[in-house]
Amino acid sequence: RFFNTVGPRQTGTYGMVIPNFVSKALMNETIKVHGDGEQTRCFTHVKDVVGAIDNLMNTPEAEGEVFNIGGEQEISINDLAQRVKELADSDSDIENIPYEKIYGKGFEDMRRRTPDLSKLKSYIDYEQNYYIDDILKNVINYFRKERMMA
Repeated sequence: RFFNTVGPRQTGTYGMVIPNFVSKALMNETIKVHGDGEQTRCFTHVKDVVGAIDNLMNTPEAEGEVFNIGGEQEISINDLAQRVKELADSDSDIENIPYEKIYGKGFEDMRRRTPDLSKLKSYIDYEQNYYIDDILKNVINYFRKERMMA
């Protein structure tokens, strides 16, 4: 089970928060945070995910098992928006939009979504190599290159 896998070439088409925030920041448009922004998530670079999968595929004892694969660095969505803005050197405003305005009445979001990696670590030597700033810089650089080529 993957927890917020992120990397270059990812689009914001399906509500992916980092590509959406980066795209807005690079255009100096308002970064819209859904809800109060205090919900927390962990993000994982695609290279860390691929490394874990490769390692699991080469571990016979892992066959048939289910694992959480994700990052360990928890960040609020408000802090994520601020880091994107800073790392992109953006003049964007950050605006919190109430859930009711986006999804209608009765929408509930998980306040905290973080993976339990204890089982994964008991089977393989899993270490996160890319942390939030590494992930953001990688995505920002990719989006900048794409804009230059367009």
